[in-house]
Amino acid sequence: MARIRLITSDEGLSGPQQTVYSSIASGARGGVRGPHTVLLHSPGVAAPMDQLGAFVRYECSVPERQRELAILTIAALWHANYEWYAHAPLARKQGLSDAVIASIGRRESPVFEENLDAKVYVFVWELLYEHAVQDATYADAKVLLGEVGIVDLVALVGYYSAIAMTLNAFEVDTPTDALLPW
Repeated sequence: MARIRLITSDEGLSGPQQTVYSSIASGARGGVRGPHTVLLHSPGVAAPMDQLGAFVRYECSVPERQRELAILTIAALWHANYEWYAHAPLARKQGLSDAVIASIGRRESPVFEENLDAKVYVFVWELLYEHAVQDATYADAKVLLGEVGIVDLVALVGYYSAIAMTLNAFEVDTPTDALLPW
């Protein structure tokens, strides 16, 4: 049970809440769910978070497969149930194997088939767990993603870390049949 009332419809919302709700509902996500049901309590937080989230999820220069890989790495660190529930199927759809997904969920180093997957994983892992990125890791990412890609990847890590914290702090539930690796 969530610690806060989840805003799942536009009924009874203030003007600013209604504006943000409508923007999220009509945007790329196609509805208001998960962390947005919490963030809407503060439209001043929800609006820029939605804008950043839509960019890093749907438009940034990091390829979609590696975006999902990064999101799962973040979800595993935080044990963010809803984030894992929402993104594990998307990662699978992008071609990440069940073995890789399971390893990430257990916080073990996966065996990757693609070099870009391995390099992105190491970059994200170092940033999350070591709070810095080694020079060699940065150099590899720069070759593969370019400077814009690195900026986009770091923004994605920051955004989804904030989302994981939101989901955990407010105990946003997952469906009872959600498969979680922890």
